[in-house]
Amino acid sequence: MTDPASTAVSDATGTPTSVAVTGKPPTRVRAVWNGEMRFDGHREAGGPAIHLDGHGVTGPSPVDALLLALASCAGIDVVEILAKRRTPVQSLEVAVVGQRATVIPARVTSVHLTFHITGADVDRAQAERAIELAINKYCSVKESLDPNMPVTWTLLLNGA
Repeated sequence: MTDPASTAVSDATGTPTSVAVTGKPPTRVRAVWNGEMRFDGHREAGGPAIHLDGHGVTGPSPVDALLLALASCAGIDVVEILAKRRTPVQSLEVAVVGQRATVIPARVTSVHLTFHITGADVDRAQAERAIELAINKYCSVKESLDPNMPVTWTLLLNGA
């Protein structure tokens, strides 16, 4: 039986060793090819699936999915931070513009997020602070990206 606080790895000689693992357990997902440039993705243990399409016809492209993951990760953090400050959000939408390199690989070179927040009791300063914390401290997707890639944002609060 494997100790949940450690994982087996091999050293330079191939001898199995044990290394302590801290934090959350690994995330395990699977992408299943559905022909052409289409994949269905889901957690290995099952659950809901997402459909990705490299052409962006029958589902978001993989790059779209990356930008959507960033937007939803930051959005979750913003909603949670504002709820803890007793200023619940009524609605939240995050519009994303990802600039791409013109050479292959056409990686994302910068991202701009526009947070559209509606909530009668949401204070602008608190919303801006929540976004700043989400982007620069709590969003695990953003922290998984190239640290040199600029991620900027703006806030539209209650339509203004």
